[in-house]
Amino acid sequence: MITALGVIALARSTFDVPYAEAMAAQAFAVLDRAGIATVGPRTLLFDADAVRAASAELQRAGVGQLLILQVTFTDAVTAVELSELSAKPLAIWAFPEPRTGGRLRLNSFCGLNLALHALGRAGRLATYLYSAPDAKGIEAAVKALLSAPPAQTLAKTAASRAVDKPDARDVAVAQAAVDTLRDTTIGLVGEHPAGFDTCRFDDAALASLAGVTVKRIGLSDVFARAKAADDVRVAGLVKTMATTLAGIEGVDQDQLNKSMRVFTALEGLAADNKCSSMAVRCWPEMFTEYGCAACGPMGMLNGQKIPAACEADVYGALTARLLQEIAGEPSWLVDIVDMDGASDTGVLWHCGSAPLSMCDPTFQPEAQIHTNRRMPLLAQFPLKPGRITIARISQSRNETKMIVGSGDVVRAPMSYTGTSAVIRFDGGTDAAMRGLLDGALEHHVAIVYGEHRGAVRAAGAKLGLPVVELA
Repeated sequence: MITALGVIALARSTFDVPYAEAMAAQAFAVLDRAGIATVGPRTLLFDADAVRAASAELQRAGVGQLLILQVTFTDAVTAVELSELSAKPLAIWAFPEPRTGGRLRLNSFCGLNLALHALGRAGRLATYLYSAPDAKGIEAAVKALLSAPPAQTLAKTAASRAVDKPDARDVAVAQAAVDTLRDTTIGLVGEHPAGFDTCRFDDAALASLAGVTVKRIGLSDVFARAKAADDVRVAGLVKTMATTLAGIEGVDQDQLNKSMRVFTALEGLAADNKCSSMAVRCWPEMFTEYGCAACGPMGMLNGQKIPAACEADVYGALTARLLQEIAGEPSWLVDIVDMDGASDTGVLWHCGSAPLSMCDPTFQPEAQIHTNRRMPLLAQFPLKPGRITIARISQSRNETKMIVGSGDVVRAPMSYTGTSAVIRFDGGTDAAMRGLLDGALEHHVAIVYGEHRGAVRAAGAKLGLPVVELA
């Protein structure tokens, strides 16, 4: 029997709180059935004060091991701080949610991904479980989670896998793409959110890696430029979007107007500063200070071949630009939000920022509001079937490397609101999940249509990076 296990259930109030509460209650019931005594509050903790109070309770109890229930998405600040309380590696349990076509109610997998990356960069180890609390054999799985040694997948291990070597054409394409990156500028709008170590970067290291510089742009500059946008241009954009996205007349028209103003601001700032891609702090200030969603505008930039990365992810923007140069068509930076071994598929998703060129031609793109913040403009559609290449210039465990993967987008009902794709990974879903989580990789990967793994591997070599196969 495992005794005195500290348990903390993390959540954010912007997700589906009743559903999260039910999920947490089921998880605690599993621990009880397994005969595992727990210490700590059995309620969802939404903020730093609540976590600090719970941490003090755990310290007084002298727990030897800590389990985080990653009930919804959260940033990784708490996971890193809590890891210091446990004499053993931190354990994290995250939860799948059904692909209903509705809102992403928990986004728990992404929270797990973010936490493992941050722990890796902080030099800490963790074990993890991604399973529903009503899964068959769940009690045994939880016991195994709490007794298993943490995975320590490193780049040099994964890079030893035998793969096809790039041919001459791949090398030439890679060389041209890498040359295009040299002396280019990434526009960084604002700073990445706290706890998003996935988006942390060093200017000098970036310049040394790819010859790329970063132009810092204040959110206030974006908002000022958006407010000053030409009314005729904005009206024309709204009219154009009405012919493209069904249901646009049903969203708040003032907020829609603001979204189009944000697009003109980002487009103009990119042009003025000669930015080849943009990394944008897309929340919360876009909602709380200006009053609209940036997702739709960023999708429009992606469609114009100005890759736009959410959450001010500079290395994500760099990767998306590299993929675009290799493929010659728009790329997209995504979260991986679900992995399902039973169907052997995963889900690639972001709120609504995919370029329209990626839409399944059998589906009419729709206007949508942000499911957590309830503001437009987002595009909504499933991605078209076809071959895709996955890449990420990663800094996992503070070692820069090129991640490469591939799979096929399969036609399926829309998984969640926004823009998403159901993918069948070449190496299988379980292997891809282990590569992502054991490797403590970033929660953002870039995708582009077509088979381009050879060129990505060659680009990694041109940049002096070890190449890691995702699956």
